[in-house]
Formats: sequence, C-alpha cells, structure tokens
Amino acid sequence: MGDNHFFTLDGPLDSMPLEHQMRCANLSGFAYLTEQIGKDPRQILERHNIDPWLARDPDNHIECQSLVNLLEYCSSSFNDPTFGLRLAELQQPDVFGCITALCRSSSRVRQSIQRFIEYMPVVHSPTIQLELVEGNDIAELRWGVRNNLGINDQANYQAAVLIMKLLRQIGGLRFKPSYINLSVDIRSKDIPILEKSLGCHFNKNRTDNAIAFPRALLERQVPSANNLLSSLLGGYLDQVKKASRKSNPERVQDYVRGALQSHNCSVERCARKLGMSVRTLQSQLSDAGLKFSDIVQDQRVELAKSYLTQEHLTLDDVAAKLGYAEQCSFGRAFKRWTGQTPKHYRLSNNQEA
Repeated sequence: MGDNHFFTLDGPLDSMPLEHQMRCANLSGFAYLTEQIGKDPRQILERHNIDPWLARDPDNHIECQSLVNLLEYCSSSFNDPTFGLRLAELQQPDVFGCITALCRSSSRVRQSIQRFIEYMPVVHSPTIQLELVEGNDIAELRWGVRNNLGINDQANYQAAVLIMKLLRQIGGLRFKPSYINLSVDIRSKDIPILEKSLGCHFNKNRTDNAIAFPRALLERQVPSANNLLSSLLGGYLDQVKKASRKSNPERVQDYVRGALQSHNCSVERCARKLGMSVRTLQSQLSDAGLKFSDIVQDQRVELAKSYLTQEHLTLDDVAAKLGYAEQCSFGRAFKRWTGQTPKHYRLSNNQEA
C-alpha cells in the first residue's frame, strides 16, 4: 500500500511539557477541596504564580516547583499534614492523560506498566522518573524526580494514591499491594491514615518511593484490555515521543498549527498554554529572530498546502478550515503567499505524485 493515513495526525502533535513542567491536570479538584475548607483557591494559585484560568485546562502546563510549593503551603497553612493525600482521593488516574487509557487497554499488566514508564515523562512531565524492579517474588514500581524540588511530601502522597488507583484498575479485583515506601517525613499518628487510603502496609524503614506487589501479577491480563484501542493509542504516543519538541519556538509552532484548525489562535492563549506571560513569550521569540504573527502565517501556509493535497477536500472546505468565509479570499491570500492559485497548486502537486 501507499502512505498509511490511518495513523496520520491531520494537525500537529500538541506541545509537550518542558523539563521543569507538568500538566495542569494535577490540580483537578483543588478548587473544590480548598473551598470546602473555606479558603480562596484563586488567591492560593496566584500566590504560587499559577494563572487560575490556565489551571482550568488540564492540558496546559505549570511549573513542577509551583505545584510542589502550593501543596506544601496548603498542608502547612491548613494544618493538614496529608493534604496531598486528600487531593488525590478526589482525583482519578486520568490526571495522567491518555497514558491512563493506554495502560487500561494494554493486554498484560507488565506491558501496561512498561508503557506507563515509557510515556509518562513524555506526555505528563519530563521531571518524573519511573522504574520497574523485579525480585524473586515481589515487584516494585518506583518513582522519583530528576530535579531537586525541595520538600515535596504532599506531591509524593498525591502520586502514591494516583499510581495505586491505576495499578488497581489494571490489576483487577485480585490486585493486592504488598507494601508501600514513601520519601516523606510522616508522623506516626498519620501512618494509619496513609495505610487506610492506600490499602496496604507502610514500610517506614525505606526512604524511596515504591509500591510493591506480587511479581506474578505482571503476567495477568488487564481486565479492560482492548487491542484496537491499545494499537491506536500506542501509535499516537509513539508519534508524540518521536516528534517531541523542546524549544519554545518549536512549541509555539505546534500550538499555532493546532489552534488555527480550531479557529482559536492568539498570542494570549499561546502564552497561557506554555505557562508564561505574553511579554516573556514575545521576548523569547524575538531572541530567536521570530515574531508570533510570522509563525501564524507560516503555519497557515503549511496547513493550506497540506489540505490541498487531500483530494476529498473541496476548495471551499480548505478555505473554511483556514477560517476564510469565502473561497475567493483564501485564493487571493494563497496566491500572495506562494505565487500560485490553490487550484494550480493542487493540480501541480497531483501531477508530481
């Protein structure tokens, strides 16, 4: 066969978090929890340099350090030594994004965990490190961070609950954790709270983060296994990993290409998506010799060319996809960009093919 368009993404892969960032999904439920305590979530977010509007979209990015500091602040200010635990109890493993769906659709527990380890740093946060360690009878899923984030007890509580929930989903009803280690300074009187929430013994003799379970579990079938979904999501995340782009100009290009297709493209939205101010974004682009408006035009041209190679799209369809009310307006713009009319470009491209 020729080119296989089944796994082709018409638009670009969404911009991924940078080394020091993570998805805003980790804040899901935060507003509800703080309001229940009688506090103002907006004020707390702004105190830690997190835009409240940015935090409403789980696919936006925030600084890992900001999240860590926010959780520790809440724990201290609310006199709640297990605040991260309580927040995670309101959340589901879907906080991790489409990786969770991939894990649930995998055939075996081993494959599910291996995929979790492989794609978490790519899609959710590059700061996260994961490792599966197998002994004779016991396996451990260990996690940590690449960067020194200072005291991050509450973030470790949150991670422990979310990872445990995911393991229960992929391990099925028979999943029984053996023990858990956490790199936290936990008070003795809080241990029963932790053990009740996680459903297993807390091993206070270890100072790393790990959830242990019988090694035999790795060979069990995942109850929700779905070969088609697994193949689709696996193919998508493979592309995400291969196309992962780290510089901010590249990430702006990714944002613009996707936003143009949804007719929702602006420098303000782009800055929020990347977790920075408009001034900072424009300054970084300027340092690279670029302007946001130039990137928008370049990406619009590339999108137009891509659409014109798809014969099932009429010229009216292409114009509409690019936000033009009339085909003639698109035609004039395209000729100005390329020196060719859309029709001539399509004919020339098809002849070359």
